[in-house]
Amino acid sequence: MPTRVLVVGGGGREHALAWKLAGEPGVNEVVVAPGSAAIAAEARVRTLPGTDATDPAAIVTAARAMAAELVVIGPEAPLAMGVADGLASAGIAVFGPTQAAARLETSKAFCHAVAEAASVRMARSRAFAGGEAAAASAYVEELGADGVGIVLKADGLAGGKGVIVTESIDQALELAPSFLAGRAADAPALVVEERLEGREASVIAICDGTRAVALPAARDHKRLCDGDRGPNTGGMGAYSPLADLDDAAVEAVLDTVHRPILAEMARRGTPFRGFLYAGLMLTADGPAVLECNVRLGDPEAQVILPRVAGAIGPLLLAAARGRLPEDAPPLIGTLPGAALGIVLAAAGYPGSPKRGHPISGLEDAVAAGALVFHAGTIGRPGGGYGTNGGRVLTVVGQGSGLAEARAAAEQAADAIAWDGLQRRHDIGLDQPIPAGAAR
Repeated sequence: MPTRVLVVGGGGREHALAWKLAGEPGVNEVVVAPGSAAIAAEARVRTLPGTDATDPAAIVTAARAMAAELVVIGPEAPLAMGVADGLASAGIAVFGPTQAAARLETSKAFCHAVAEAASVRMARSRAFAGGEAAAASAYVEELGADGVGIVLKADGLAGGKGVIVTESIDQALELAPSFLAGRAADAPALVVEERLEGREASVIAICDGTRAVALPAARDHKRLCDGDRGPNTGGMGAYSPLADLDDAAVEAVLDTVHRPILAEMARRGTPFRGFLYAGLMLTADGPAVLECNVRLGDPEAQVILPRVAGAIGPLLLAAARGRLPEDAPPLIGTLPGAALGIVLAAAGYPGSPKRGHPISGLEDAVAAGALVFHAGTIGRPGGGYGTNGGRVLTVVGQGSGLAEARAAAEQAADAIAWDGLQRRHDIGLDQPIPAGAAR
């Protein structure tokens, strides 16, 4: 069990990680860099305001200063900047992939190439660089002739907002060149994919380079507005478990997705240690991978971590050392019941969010029994918090089933207010109910 843990980041996912780790037996201190005022309010947690989470040297310095026994990297940006590499070179145990392994997320073209080599099912796709607008348009027309829809994806990191699910071939043809304008001719800039039909799901596993232990499956809602309308976002809510992806199905996903990708990454000389996130489409022909991420999802983490039974720190440390126990179960133990999270976003999100609005009702939400994880808040001089980002809070309700968890989350979210607050009111209402199952 690590007794001193450094968490890198400062959003809702990192708040949930700090909350979970700080409550585990044997953990004396959790430090979050840079963290936030709300994260610092958690018991046994302190923060390092002003720390640059993407600067390997700054994170190594922070880890050494606290004698960290484990560093857990939350967001994708530090991984893309090689923070895990810097820590590993300094001899510090780090849970998070190297910069090279993080290409599974930082390049969608690379992810497709790895999946193809590993015989992992993904949507048909092709990548295009700057100067290849004509070829991209031709591929759009080729897919359109087969009667499938088109998805356009920016190749690099885009905070969950670099994807356009087009409504027609004409729209895809109109928008595709904009992804390539001004881009270099020697690197992929656009991935054109066929649109898969089904329901999305997220299966995230703790990986040590060879082995994988799955966390509870979850489902997030990407669109801004009720009814899955409006622009794509980083995620407006999530819930767990899923009636249409039970434990046996999750274990099958480990066999068909995570383990083959781990084997291919190891074959390439870039073993993957960290959270491997498989974003799935549950099609009529079985699960297909939409994307791979190299960290916990946000807001999925906020509903997954409260469901984990027992301590997660020892598993993360073992994985960081490349030594998950050989007898580790394929699925981490979970508490009974369900969790559902509702994201509260600022006015202007996902474009230009408005900052500085005072937030009311936080105490009422917590008094109602909800967990409130802060993503984009700032402490106010007179006390309380104000908005300081796009996605501001994730309000998590728990219950014996999804309906009870949803009711708890809705009640708590209703208590919170600020000028221009945006949220969805239909998180979890899309959950299918198996025949004969109670809700």
